[in-house]
Amino acid sequence: MSKNEMNDTGSYQLTATGSLGKVAVLFGGRSAEREVSLKSGAAVLAALLRSGVDAHAFDPATRNLQALVDEGFDHAFIALHGRFGEDGTVQGALELLGVPYTGSGVMASALGMDKWRSKLVWQAGGLPVPEFLIINEKSDSAEVVEKLGLPLFVKPANEGSSVGISKVKTVDDLSAAYQSAAKHDKLVIAERFIGGGEYTVAILGDQALPVIKIEPANEFYDFEAKYLRDDTRYLCPSGLDVGRETQMQHLALRAFALIGGLGWGRVDFLMSEDGQPYVLEANTSPGMTDHSLVPMAARVAGICFEELVLKVLGMAHVG
Repeated sequence: MSKNEMNDTGSYQLTATGSLGKVAVLFGGRSAEREVSLKSGAAVLAALLRSGVDAHAFDPATRNLQALVDEGFDHAFIALHGRFGEDGTVQGALELLGVPYTGSGVMASALGMDKWRSKLVWQAGGLPVPEFLIINEKSDSAEVVEKLGLPLFVKPANEGSSVGISKVKTVDDLSAAYQSAAKHDKLVIAERFIGGGEYTVAILGDQALPVIKIEPANEFYDFEAKYLRDDTRYLCPSGLDVGRETQMQHLALRAFALIGGLGWGRVDFLMSEDGQPYVLEANTSPGMTDHSLVPMAARVAGICFEELVLKVLGMAHVG
Protein backbone atom coordinates (compact mmCIF):
# COMPACT_ATOMS: atom_id res chain seq x y z
CA MET A 1 0.00 0.00 0.00
CA SER A 2 1.40 3.39 -0.90
CA LYS A 3 1.35 6.04 1.78
CA ASN A 4 0.67 9.75 1.65
CA GLU A 5 3.74 11.83 0.88
CA MET A 6 4.57 15.34 2.07
CA ASN A 7 5.35 17.70 -0.81
CA ASP A 8 7.77 20.64 -0.85
CA THR A 9 5.15 23.04 0.47
CA GLY A 10 4.61 20.95 3.61
CA SER A 11 1.14 19.67 2.71
CA TYR A 12 0.29 16.04 2.13
CA GLN A 13 -0.17 14.44 -1.26
CA LEU A 14 -3.20 12.20 -0.99
CA THR A 15 -2.82 8.47 -1.50
CA ALA A 16 -4.50 7.24 -4.65
CA THR A 17 -7.83 6.29 -3.13
CA GLY A 18 -8.27 3.26 -5.36
CA SER A 19 -5.25 1.62 -3.74
CA LEU A 20 -6.99 1.68 -0.36
CA GLY A 21 -9.51 -0.94 -1.45
CA LYS A 22 -12.61 -1.58 0.65
CA VAL A 23 -12.43 0.28 3.96
CA ALA A 24 -14.43 -0.36 7.13
CA VAL A 25 -14.89 2.59 9.47
CA LEU A 26 -15.21 1.07 12.94
CA PHE A 27 -17.34 3.25 15.18
CA GLY A 28 -20.00 2.98 17.87
CA GLY A 29 -18.87 0.08 20.00
CA ARG A 30 -19.80 -0.77 23.57
CA SER A 31 -17.91 1.75 25.70
CA ALA A 32 -19.16 4.70 27.74
CA GLU A 33 -17.96 6.85 24.83
CA ARG A 34 -20.24 5.24 22.24
CA GLU A 35 -22.11 8.44 21.40
CA VAL A 36 -18.89 10.36 20.81
CA SER A 37 -17.57 7.52 18.67
CA LEU A 38 -20.71 7.59 16.52
CA LYS A 39 -20.04 11.25 15.75
CA SER A 40 -16.36 10.67 15.04
CA GLY A 41 -17.05 7.72 12.79
CA ALA A 42 -19.78 9.52 10.85
CA ALA A 43 -17.37 12.39 10.13
CA VAL A 44 -14.58 10.03 9.04
CA LEU A 45 -16.93 7.98 6.85
CA ALA A 46 -18.29 11.09 5.14
CA ALA A 47 -14.76 12.39 4.49
CA LEU A 48 -13.66 9.09 2.96
CA LEU A 49 -16.71 8.95 0.73
CA ARG A 50 -16.11 12.52 -0.41
CA SER A 51 -12.56 11.47 -1.33
CA GLY A 52 -13.81 8.58 -3.46
CA VAL A 53 -12.87 5.78 -1.06
CA ASP A 54 -15.00 2.63 -0.99
CA ALA A 55 -15.81 3.11 2.70
CA HIS A 56 -18.51 1.45 4.82
CA ALA A 57 -19.84 1.86 8.36
CA PHE A 58 -19.06 -1.00 10.74
CA ASP A 59 -20.28 -1.08 14.35
CA PRO A 60 -18.56 -3.81 16.40
CA ALA A 61 -21.39 -3.63 18.92
CA THR A 62 -23.75 -5.15 16.37
CA ARG A 63 -21.46 -7.07 14.00
CA ASN A 64 -18.84 -9.77 14.44
CA LEU A 65 -15.36 -8.66 13.43
CA GLN A 66 -15.02 -11.84 11.36
CA ALA A 67 -17.29 -10.10 8.85
CA LEU A 68 -14.35 -7.86 7.95
CA VAL A 69 -12.64 -10.89 6.45
CA ASP A 70 -15.78 -12.56 5.12
CA GLU A 71 -16.84 -9.38 3.29
CA GLY A 72 -13.42 -8.62 1.86
CA PHE A 73 -12.42 -5.46 3.70
CA ASP A 74 -8.87 -4.34 3.00
CA HIS A 75 -8.43 -1.79 5.80
CA ALA A 76 -10.09 -0.70 9.04
CA PHE A 77 -10.19 2.91 10.18
CA ILE A 78 -10.65 2.79 13.96
CA ALA A 79 -12.93 5.61 15.12
CA LEU A 80 -13.84 3.81 18.34
CA HIS A 81 -13.26 5.49 21.70
CA GLY A 82 -12.89 4.01 25.16
CA ARG A 83 -12.90 0.35 26.10
CA PHE A 84 -13.12 -2.32 23.43
CA GLY A 85 -11.96 0.28 20.92
CA GLU A 86 -8.78 2.05 21.93
CA ASP A 87 -7.55 -0.23 24.72
CA GLY A 88 -5.84 -2.83 22.53
CA THR A 89 -8.70 -5.32 22.33
CA VAL A 90 -9.91 -4.46 18.83
CA GLN A 91 -6.32 -3.97 17.71
CA GLY A 92 -5.43 -7.49 18.80
CA ALA A 93 -8.46 -8.95 17.09
CA LEU A 94 -7.64 -7.16 13.83
CA GLU A 95 -4.08 -8.45 13.98
CA LEU A 96 -5.35 -12.01 14.40
CA LEU A 97 -7.66 -11.47 11.43
CA GLY A 98 -4.87 -9.92 9.37
CA VAL A 99 -6.76 -6.70 8.69
CA PRO A 100 -4.58 -3.55 8.52
CA TYR A 101 -5.86 -0.89 10.93
CA THR A 102 -5.18 2.71 11.81
CA GLY A 103 -3.44 4.03 14.90
CA SER A 104 -1.34 2.40 17.58
CA GLY A 105 -0.84 -1.30 18.18
CA VAL A 106 -1.98 -3.48 21.07
CA MET A 107 0.58 -2.44 23.69
CA ALA A 108 0.49 1.30 23.02
CA SER A 109 -3.30 1.30 22.87
CA ALA A 110 -3.52 -0.49 26.22
CA LEU A 111 -0.97 1.83 27.84
CA GLY A 112 -2.59 4.95 26.41
CA MET A 113 -5.93 3.89 27.86
CA ASP A 114 -4.42 3.13 31.27
CA LYS A 115 -3.68 6.47 32.94
CA TRP A 116 -1.79 4.83 35.81
CA ARG A 117 0.56 2.60 33.85
CA SER A 118 1.25 5.26 31.23
CA LYS A 119 2.31 7.61 34.03
CA LEU A 120 4.66 4.95 35.37
CA VAL A 121 6.24 4.57 31.92
CA TRP A 122 6.65 8.33 31.56
CA GLN A 123 8.15 8.64 35.02
CA ALA A 124 10.63 5.89 34.18
CA GLY A 125 11.49 7.81 30.99
CA GLY A 126 12.16 10.98 32.95
CA LEU A 127 9.12 12.95 31.78
CA PRO A 128 7.29 15.29 34.17
CA VAL A 129 3.86 14.05 35.29
CA PRO A 130 1.52 15.48 37.96
CA GLU A 131 1.96 13.83 41.35
CA PHE A 132 -0.64 11.09 41.88
CA LEU A 133 -1.82 8.28 44.14
CA ILE A 134 -3.88 5.15 43.60
CA ILE A 135 -6.81 5.26 46.04
CA ASN A 136 -9.51 2.82 47.13
CA GLU A 137 -12.44 2.67 49.53
CA LYS A 138 -10.05 2.31 52.48
CA SER A 139 -7.88 5.32 51.63
CA ASP A 140 -7.60 7.95 54.35
CA SER A 141 -8.95 11.16 52.81
CA ALA A 142 -6.89 13.38 55.10
CA GLU A 143 -3.68 11.58 54.13
CA VAL A 144 -4.48 11.87 50.42
CA VAL A 145 -5.13 15.59 50.76
CA GLU A 146 -1.98 16.07 52.84
CA LYS A 147 0.02 14.42 50.07
CA LEU A 148 -1.60 16.06 47.03
CA GLY A 149 -3.16 19.26 48.36
CA LEU A 150 -6.49 20.81 47.39
CA PRO A 151 -8.10 21.02 44.98
CA LEU A 152 -7.24 17.69 43.41
CA PHE A 153 -8.72 15.47 40.72
CA VAL A 154 -10.10 11.95 41.05
CA LYS A 155 -10.56 9.85 37.94
CA PRO A 156 -10.95 6.24 36.77
CA ALA A 157 -7.68 4.94 35.34
CA ASN A 158 -9.25 3.40 32.24
CA GLU A 159 -11.82 5.78 30.81
CA GLY A 160 -11.60 8.67 28.36
CA SER A 161 -13.56 11.83 27.54
CA SER A 162 -13.41 12.81 31.24
CA VAL A 163 -15.95 10.10 32.12
CA GLY A 164 -16.12 9.68 35.91
CA ILE A 165 -13.75 12.54 36.74
CA SER A 166 -14.33 14.89 39.69
CA LYS A 167 -12.62 18.01 41.00
CA VAL A 168 -12.32 17.65 44.77
CA LYS A 169 -12.25 20.87 46.79
CA THR A 170 -12.66 19.59 50.35
CA VAL A 171 -11.55 16.53 52.30
CA ASP A 172 -15.18 15.53 52.76
CA ASP A 173 -15.74 15.41 48.96
CA LEU A 174 -13.04 12.81 48.33
CA SER A 175 -15.06 9.72 49.24
CA ALA A 176 -17.94 10.63 46.93
CA ALA A 177 -15.49 11.39 44.13
CA TYR A 178 -13.90 7.97 44.59
CA GLN A 179 -17.30 6.26 44.44
CA SER A 180 -18.15 8.11 41.23
CA ALA A 181 -14.88 7.08 39.57
CA ALA A 182 -15.09 3.49 40.85
CA LYS A 183 -18.36 3.01 38.93
CA HIS A 184 -16.28 3.08 35.76
CA ASP A 185 -13.09 1.28 36.80
CA LYS A 186 -11.74 -0.63 39.80
CA LEU A 187 -8.51 1.37 39.56
CA VAL A 188 -8.91 5.00 40.67
CA ILE A 189 -6.33 7.80 40.60
CA ALA A 190 -6.11 10.93 42.76
CA GLU A 191 -3.98 13.58 41.06
CA ARG A 192 -2.47 16.89 42.11
CA PHE A 193 -4.12 20.01 40.66
CA ILE A 194 -1.89 21.89 38.22
CA GLY A 195 -3.36 25.32 37.62
CA GLY A 196 -1.47 27.09 34.84
CA GLY A 197 -3.57 25.97 31.88
CA GLU A 198 -4.57 23.00 29.75
CA TYR A 199 -2.90 22.22 26.43
CA THR A 200 -2.87 19.44 23.86
CA VAL A 201 -0.54 18.35 21.06
CA ALA A 202 -1.76 16.27 18.14
CA ILE A 203 0.67 13.85 16.51
CA LEU A 204 0.53 12.81 12.86
CA GLY A 205 3.20 10.35 11.83
CA ASP A 206 6.46 11.73 13.18
CA GLN A 207 5.15 15.30 13.23
CA ALA A 208 3.81 17.22 16.22
CA LEU A 209 1.08 19.61 15.07
CA PRO A 210 0.60 23.11 16.52
CA VAL A 211 -0.18 23.26 20.26
CA ILE A 212 -3.76 24.07 21.25
CA LYS A 213 -4.59 25.86 24.50
CA ILE A 214 -7.95 24.84 25.98
CA GLU A 215 -9.95 27.35 27.99
CA PRO A 216 -13.18 25.76 29.30
CA ALA A 217 -15.92 28.10 30.49
CA ASN A 218 -16.70 25.77 33.38
CA GLU A 219 -14.24 24.63 36.06
CA PHE A 220 -12.30 22.12 34.01
CA TYR A 221 -12.31 20.41 30.64
CA ASP A 222 -14.98 17.81 31.41
CA PHE A 223 -17.30 15.83 29.13
CA GLU A 224 -19.74 18.73 28.86
CA ALA A 225 -16.99 21.18 27.92
CA LYS A 226 -15.58 18.74 25.36
CA TYR A 227 -18.73 17.76 23.52
CA LEU A 228 -21.82 19.69 24.56
CA ARG A 229 -20.89 23.31 25.14
CA ASP A 230 -20.05 25.92 22.53
CA ASP A 231 -18.29 28.34 24.88
CA THR A 232 -15.09 26.34 25.39
CA ARG A 233 -12.25 28.34 23.80
CA TYR A 234 -9.55 26.65 21.75
CA LEU A 235 -6.53 28.83 21.03
CA CYS A 236 -4.32 27.78 18.13
CA PRO A 237 -1.83 29.43 17.94
CA SER A 238 -1.64 28.65 21.64
CA GLY A 239 -0.10 31.92 22.81
CA LEU A 240 3.05 30.16 24.01
CA ASP A 241 6.36 31.57 22.88
CA VAL A 242 8.28 29.57 20.28
CA GLY A 243 10.57 27.96 22.85
CA ARG A 244 7.77 26.67 25.07
CA GLU A 245 5.67 25.54 22.12
CA THR A 246 8.62 23.57 20.76
CA GLN A 247 9.36 22.12 24.20
CA MET A 248 5.78 20.85 24.54
CA GLN A 249 5.82 19.37 21.03
CA HIS A 250 9.05 17.52 21.80
CA LEU A 251 7.60 16.24 25.08
CA ALA A 252 4.52 15.02 23.21
CA LEU A 253 6.60 13.09 20.70
CA ARG A 254 8.70 11.56 23.49
CA ALA A 255 5.64 10.62 25.54
CA PHE A 256 3.96 9.03 22.52
CA ALA A 257 7.13 7.13 21.59
CA LEU A 258 7.64 5.84 25.14
CA ILE A 259 4.29 4.05 25.13
CA GLY A 260 4.96 2.77 21.60
CA GLY A 261 2.46 5.00 19.81
CA LEU A 262 2.09 4.71 16.02
CA GLY A 263 0.38 6.65 13.25
CA TRP A 264 -1.50 9.36 15.01
CA GLY A 265 -2.64 10.39 18.46
CA ARG A 266 -2.81 13.21 20.94
CA VAL A 267 -0.94 14.01 24.14
CA ASP A 268 -2.56 16.25 26.74
CA PHE A 269 -0.68 18.55 29.11
CA LEU A 270 -1.18 20.68 32.18
CA MET A 271 0.97 23.75 32.67
CA SER A 272 2.07 24.91 36.11
CA GLU A 273 1.78 28.57 37.01
CA ASP A 274 5.55 28.93 36.61
CA GLY A 275 5.47 27.54 33.06
CA GLN A 276 6.43 23.86 33.60
CA PRO A 277 4.49 21.49 31.29
CA TYR A 278 3.34 18.17 32.76
CA VAL A 279 2.33 15.20 30.63
CA LEU A 280 -1.23 14.30 31.58
CA GLU A 281 -2.37 11.49 29.29
CA ALA A 282 -2.20 10.10 25.76
CA ASN A 283 -5.07 9.38 23.41
CA THR A 284 -4.38 6.77 20.74
CA SER A 285 -7.78 7.05 19.05
CA PRO A 286 -8.60 10.77 19.19
CA GLY A 287 -12.00 12.26 18.52
CA MET A 288 -12.91 13.37 15.02
CA THR A 289 -16.09 15.30 15.84
CA ASP A 290 -16.81 18.97 15.11
CA HIS A 291 -15.45 19.76 18.60
CA SER A 292 -12.34 17.59 18.25
CA LEU A 293 -8.78 18.79 18.65
CA VAL A 294 -6.73 16.84 16.10
CA PRO A 295 -8.70 18.20 13.10
CA MET A 296 -8.40 21.68 14.62
CA ALA A 297 -4.61 21.48 14.88
CA ALA A 298 -4.40 19.92 11.41
CA ARG A 299 -6.29 22.86 9.88
CA VAL A 300 -3.81 25.30 11.40
CA ALA A 301 -1.00 23.19 9.92
CA GLY A 302 -2.65 23.46 6.50
CA ILE A 303 -4.16 19.97 6.42
CA CYS A 304 -7.87 19.80 5.63
CA PHE A 305 -10.11 17.15 7.19
CA GLU A 306 -10.15 14.93 4.10
CA GLU A 307 -6.34 15.04 3.91
CA LEU A 308 -6.08 14.23 7.61
CA VAL A 309 -8.34 11.20 7.30
CA LEU A 310 -6.49 9.89 4.25
CA LYS A 311 -3.12 10.44 5.92
CA VAL A 312 -4.22 8.43 8.96
CA LEU A 313 -5.62 5.68 6.76
CA GLY A 314 -2.43 5.68 4.69
CA MET A 315 -0.49 4.65 7.80
CA ALA A 316 -2.66 1.59 8.50
CA HIS A 317 -0.69 -1.51 9.50
CA VAL A 318 -0.97 -5.01 10.91
CA GLY A 319 1.12 -5.36 14.07
